[in-house]
Amino acid sequence: MPPTKATRPVSLTRFDGAGAGVRADTLAVEEPLEIRVGGRSVAVVMRTPGHDRELAAGFLVTEGIVRRREDVLDMVHCGTDPAAGAAGRGENILDVLLAPGAGVDFARLTRHVFTSSSCGVCSKATIEAVRGQFPPLAEKLAPRREVLAALPEKLRAAQPAFDATGGLHASALFDAAGGLQVVREDVGRHSALDKVVGHAFFAERLPLAGHILLVSGRVSFEIMQKALAAGIPWVAAISAPTSAAVELAQEAGQTLVGFLRPGRMNVYAGTLAG
Repeated sequence: MPPTKATRPVSLTRFDGAGAGVRADTLAVEEPLEIRVGGRSVAVVMRTPGHDRELAAGFLVTEGIVRRREDVLDMVHCGTDPAAGAAGRGENILDVLLAPGAGVDFARLTRHVFTSSSCGVCSKATIEAVRGQFPPLAEKLAPRREVLAALPEKLRAAQPAFDATGGLHASALFDAAGGLQVVREDVGRHSALDKVVGHAFFAERLPLAGHILLVSGRVSFEIMQKALAAGIPWVAAISAPTSAAVELAQEAGQTLVGFLRPGRMNVYAGTLAG
């Protein structure tokens, strides 16, 4: 796979039964993105470059900072600071310009200024602040088992960067019939989901009632919170959920499925049809 924003070639020494040898490999790129609102820094997120506008929008939506597409006038990359290394490159600083009258209550930010690509609820100021931001969903339908069972194969076929590196998570949005709407890959599970939410934000499709979110890894409290903020009623994962994720799903009226495999799945919250 040729180098992209998401991947980078590297030379390594591999030891195997035949001895040692120099090999070429491909790594997932991880770099910081500083998100600013009106020139004020609100977060530095470790992410895989690409779809940064979606990432910033999804982050602000799931933090409860913006709700409507018309609140955002533009997003612009800032100037470069040569002394700051990768963190100071212009493509790694994104300033969100809000429309007049779109006030921001910075006190509502529940995330500390720095979040790693692997950190979840540990980056939140308080769990109670998260629970209080987004009301429970009132989805009356349930996803069908045969639809869910077919989703992992569809997701796996849409992960080119993972094929090249083995080091990226993915989040995918499907309609109720199992049609793939959008998939995003990122070194961070939360950043991959923010990009999916940001895509829906720019398409003016929020809230995402009647849609299924599939994530390639485990489901944390924060994954469920982000899905709730986007109005996603059904969440499925290839791996396991945490206890806090299950508790939030039950409180929020969401369906949560884990260990999704062909012919097998665990339902931790909600119900399935068929």
